[in-house]
Amino acid sequence: MTIPAPEILALGCIVLPLLCGGLVALAGRYPDLRETITLATGILVFAFIVGIYVEVAQGARPQIFLAHFLPGIDFALEVEPLGLIFALVAGFLWPVTSLYAIGYMRAHRERNQTRFYACFALSIACAMGVAFAANLVTLFVFYELLTLATWPLVTHAGTPEAKRAGRLYLLILLSTSIVLQLLAIAWTWQAAGSVDFRLGGILQGRMSEGVAALVFCLFAFGIGKAALMPFHRWLPAAMVAPTPVSALLHAVAVVKAGVFTLLKVSVYIFGPGFLLASGGGRIIAFVAGFTIVVASVVAIYKDNLKARLAWSTISHLSYVILGAGLATVWGVAGAALHIVMHAFGKITLFFCAGAVLVATHRKRISELDGIGRKMPLTMGAFAIGSLCIIGLPPLGGMWSKWSLALATVDAEQWVLLAALLLSSMLSMAYLLAIPVRAFLYPAAAKEPKDASRSGEGPGESPAEAPIACLVAIGITSIGCVALFVFPDPLFDLIGQVVPLHR
Repeated sequence: MTIPAPEILALGCIVLPLLCGGLVALAGRYPDLRETITLATGILVFAFIVGIYVEVAQGARPQIFLAHFLPGIDFALEVEPLGLIFALVAGFLWPVTSLYAIGYMRAHRERNQTRFYACFALSIACAMGVAFAANLVTLFVFYELLTLATWPLVTHAGTPEAKRAGRLYLLILLSTSIVLQLLAIAWTWQAAGSVDFRLGGILQGRMSEGVAALVFCLFAFGIGKAALMPFHRWLPAAMVAPTPVSALLHAVAVVKAGVFTLLKVSVYIFGPGFLLASGGGRIIAFVAGFTIVVASVVAIYKDNLKARLAWSTISHLSYVILGAGLATVWGVAGAALHIVMHAFGKITLFFCAGAVLVATHRKRISELDGIGRKMPLTMGAFAIGSLCIIGLPPLGGMWSKWSLALATVDAEQWVLLAALLLSSMLSMAYLLAIPVRAFLYPAAAKEPKDASRSGEGPGESPAEAPIACLVAIGITSIGCVALFVFPDPLFDLIGQVVPLHR
C-alpha cells in the first residue's frame, strides 16, 4: 500500500477536522452518527500524523505553499520536528478526549452537544495549523482562529458566570496577541525581511541584542495562551466550562499552542545562541520561575478541584517557558518534552475530576474523603497523573523535569533550579493530598449540597463513571507510563533541532 505524500497528509490534518465540524453540525439530530464521525475523523487524523512522522524522522521537511501576502511573507505550511511533536500530542488526544466526552456529556446531560463537537473539531484544525505553520504570519492566523473557535466552548454552559469567563477569555487572548505579539512579528519582519522559521534563527546580525531582548519579551507576553503572569487570569476563569473543554484547554490545544508558539519563536526566530546573548531569554526565564512558584502556592489553597488543577497548569506552562528562555540544549529539550508529559498527566487529572463530578456531583477536594474505596479506578488513575506531573519515575514527567533541571545547571541558574525543586515539592502537596484523602480518610459524612443538580440524587452511593470515561482515563494513564519507558521517538525528533548527547 502506498502512503500518500507527507504534504498531502499534513494538509489533510487541517482539512479533515474542518470537514468533521461541518458534518457534525449536519448530523446533530443523530447523536450516534455525530459521535461516530468525530471518533473516526480523530483516528484518521492521528494516522495521518504517524505517516508524517515516518518521513520527518528520516529528515524530510514537507512544505505546502498556499498564498503570497507581502515580500518575505507567505501563507505556507512546513512540518518540522517541534511542530510534529505538538501535532502528535493533539492528534492522539483528540479521539481520546472525544471518547471521554461521549460518556461525560451524556451522563451529565449537557445541552448543545452538537455545537461542542463541531467547535472541538474546528479547534483541532486550528491547532494543527499552529503546529505546521511555516512562518510567524501563518502561525498568527491559526493562533487567532483557535481563540475564536474555543470561545463557544468556554461559554458552553450559557450561565452569567460562563459569559463573564468568555469575555475575559477573548479580552486577554485577543488584546495580548494584537497589541504585543503582532508588534513583535512586524518588528521581526522589518529587521530580518522575513518571518520564516529557520533552524538557528533569522535575527542574529539583523537586530541588536538589546532590541532583541525587548522583542522576545513582546513575544512572551503577547502569547497570552502561555498564561505567563500577569496575563493568566483567563485560565482559572475558563474552568466554568465542561470538563472535556478543560481537557482541550489544558492538554490538547489551547495552552499547549501558546507555549509551543513561544518555544518555536525562541528556536526558529531568535536561535538559542542569539537569544542567550541578548539576555531576553534570561529575563523571561525568571518571570517564568516566579510564575511557577506563585501559581503552585495558590494551587495549595484551592478547594475546588478544577481550580486547583488550573493553577497547577499555570505553573507547569512556565516550565516550558523557562526551558525556552534558558536557550540551552537541555532547555529546549526539556521544554519540548514537558509539552508532551504535562499533556498526558494533566488530561488524566481532568478526566478523573470530571468522572468524580459525573458519578458523585462533587467538585470540592474537601468532599472527596474516602471516595477512592468506591471509585478505585478513577482515583488510582488520579494518583498516576499526579506522579507524572510531579516528575517521579516510572512516569514520563520525570524526563522533562530532569532535562529542565540539567538546563538550569548548565546555565548556572541556581535560583531557577530552586524554583523547579520547590515547585515539585509543592506539587506533591497539592496533588498527592487528593488520592491520600480519597483512599485513606474516612468517607465523607454527607453528600454535597448540589448533589441533586443532575443525574443521581443525594444519598446514592458514588460509583465509577461511564465506561467511555473510564476507557479514556485508562488510555491516558497508560500513556503516562509508556512515555517513561519509550521516550526515544521524542528524543530523536528533538535531536534534529538541538544536538543531544545522551
